[in-house]
Amino acid sequence: MAFSFLRKKKHFFTQEQEARIVESVRVAERRTSGEVRVFVESHCRYMDAIDRAAEIFFQLKMEKTDDRNAVLVYIALKDRQLAVFGDEGIHNKVGSEFWNREVGVMIEKFNRQDYAAGISSCVADIGETLHFHFPFDKDTDKNELPDDIVFGK
Repeated sequence: MAFSFLRKKKHFFTQEQEARIVESVRVAERRTSGEVRVFVESHCRYMDAIDRAAEIFFQLKMEKTDDRNAVLVYIALKDRQLAVFGDEGIHNKVGSEFWNREVGVMIEKFNRQDYAAGISSCVADIGETLHFHFPFDKDTDKNELPDDIVFGK
């Protein structure tokens, strides 16, 4: 008898929903030098969502972007916690009020059980703001971080 010790990937979204979220990241990044990542896990144990988002932000080395303009959208679905964490380059331009508004956008859609739409809307808004403060420059800009969703436990 064979046993598999590999952890089965949790499916938080359908393939279509996952594709929609990844596409929203790609669209958001087309007009900016900024970077957006989405991190989804089941639980946010023993800490505040913004602290967990900061921890993941640095684990993913998102502070390494040239303009310090990366943004992490963090969601712990089963614990119903979420946060948006922006690096210092973008945070200094928009402040905490902007991030809190974006969390509100997600909560509104999440309350209707439309998680993919909530994440996609938030990512689109972040993309617009990044475009305003860090417009795309075809000569110097490159995709510095992967666009895929990162899944935690």
